[in-house]
Amino acid sequence: MRCGRCVQVCPSGIFVREEPEGRIAVCDPEGCIACGHCVAACPAGAVDHEAFPAERVHCLDRGALPAPEQVELLLAARRSNRALSQRPVPQEWLDRIVAAADRAPTASNARGLAYTVVTDASLLRRVAEYTLEIFRGLERLLTHPLVRPWLKPLMPGTYRYVPVFERLQRDYAAGRDRILRGATALLFIHAPKGSRFAAEDANLACQNASLMAEALGVSQIYMGFVLTAVRQDRRRRLNRMLGIGERRICAILALGMPDFAYPNYIDREPSAVRKI
Repeated sequence: MRCGRCVQVCPSGIFVREEPEGRIAVCDPEGCIACGHCVAACPAGAVDHEAFPAERVHCLDRGALPAPEQVELLLAARRSNRALSQRPVPQEWLDRIVAAADRAPTASNARGLAYTVVTDASLLRRVAEYTLEIFRGLERLLTHPLVRPWLKPLMPGTYRYVPVFERLQRDYAAGRDRILRGATALLFIHAPKGSRFAAEDANLACQNASLMAEALGVSQIYMGFVLTAVRQDRRRRLNRMLGIGERRICAILALGMPDFAYPNYIDREPSAVRKI
């Protein structure tokens, strides 16, 4: 057809055409990043790509996609529902949540992310206790009489978390887990240690996972406390717990079945938007 769509969409410039409506040639194929844009854009199935055999290419019915209003409603309804039941998230739903995460884009289509799903109750408990142990160490450091006088003026924002650390410890001792909130599953998203865009890739994947969870009726809570503990732990103890070696944990999502669904959504105060 010589429609030229592959020339337009290839991020590596592998498809070239020297003159309008002329023949399309392939140049420097070893530069292909296997993103699949050419195959997805071709209306005639003219691109034969070894990474995307016919059984992995599907015609898209755009009429079956959700309307913008439906997407807006899903986004408005998504909340971090911490009222969790003890019902486990069905394995099929966990698989769909991970598959949604894995469809997120990655820089240069590097696809270096991997996923670890924890549902074992004893390991979930160890993750919560690991986080609290790291926080105890931070609390001792921040409140040390020789450290506090000179560190607090430099890091006032950090010191506001000291009473939070103390409350987390007290609540856990009283049987109230304010770390995992009773979640029955944790999704860890991790990348190779030297990945330049690991955090960006992981958070795009995490957002995909969160929206799929919301669509399935699964509560999802971003585990900022656990991620903070991971970043403070030079010994990488959680990595050893999970068996993921030297990989870098970049995003963590707690998942659970809610006790109830929110019957309302609210309009937040709009953020400032500059139009230039």
